[in-house]
Amino acid sequence: MGEPLIHVPGAPDERRPALGYAMVWTAAILFAVNGTVAKVALGSGISTIELTQVRSLGACVGFALVLAVLRPQSLRVRLRELPFLALFGVTGVAFVQWLYFVAIDRLPVGIALLIQYLAPLLVALFARYAMHEPVRRRVWLALALALAGLALIVEPWSEELALDELGLVAALAAAGAYALYILMAERGVRSRDPLSLSLYGFLFAGLFWLVAQPLWHFPLSLVGEPTSLLGNLAGHTAPLWLLLAFVVAVGTMLTFSLVVSALRHVSATRVGIVAMLEPVVATLVAYLWLAESLGPAQLLGGGVVLLGIVCAQTAR
Repeated sequence: MGEPLIHVPGAPDERRPALGYAMVWTAAILFAVNGTVAKVALGSGISTIELTQVRSLGACVGFALVLAVLRPQSLRVRLRELPFLALFGVTGVAFVQWLYFVAIDRLPVGIALLIQYLAPLLVALFARYAMHEPVRRRVWLALALALAGLALIVEPWSEELALDELGLVAALAAAGAYALYILMAERGVRSRDPLSLSLYGFLFAGLFWLVAQPLWHFPLSLVGEPTSLLGNLAGHTAPLWLLLAFVVAVGTMLTFSLVVSALRHVSATRVGIVAMLEPVVATLVAYLWLAESLGPAQLLGGGVVLLGIVCAQTAR
């Protein structure tokens, strides 16, 4: 099969689980903040498709510039890698974002997140029954606790809840795409470094969005306009380009790099579980920034999710 394109650390004797968990925790927190920033950006009039397009193309250019300066040799790619990278970029990167946006357009954000975070369960089931890998009992307990905590956060049993069928389908598909992303990224880092894997993922995602939404349709006139920060910061504004820059640099490049890098040190199953910290932090950020209320059930649910995360981290 030949030698890898570049040396990739992450062999069993090089794994550092504590570092891997720290990366996922950091990524989950930044993803949560990025969600609120993206919501503020959408308030400017930019569409979800256009925001996703900016995110994909911006991250692609950013990763390319970083690698061209720091590790130009990692930009090389073999022809036999292209099918995997294309599939990873379209299904694992582009579809995860698009399906999630469709879901939150038709469902409450919390419900969409709860359904999407069935992905770790799908990863664990795949590892156990398709790959015949051992999955310890404590990991199953962690999954149960995390999902129960998320259910408490979003209260899907509420009498006022009305679930749109297309929204449900989109959220379930987003869970599948997210699970596929985690599994493909875990495989991808065996032969490529995290930055170059992320680059090619966003490259193919960006190409997909260029076909789906031609670039000349993008509303460039909005980029320099001031945008209200909404909620508790409604009296303040920021230019849309600054919000987009945050979404690309922090909410995409940094976060995706952290998740992919963590897969060198922590299994895909546990990465998926620890990433469930995102909706907990997102709820807190929305409360502090957007003035969205937190009830006793949400607070209890956040504690249960954290308990599940700790349980997953202490599993051996």
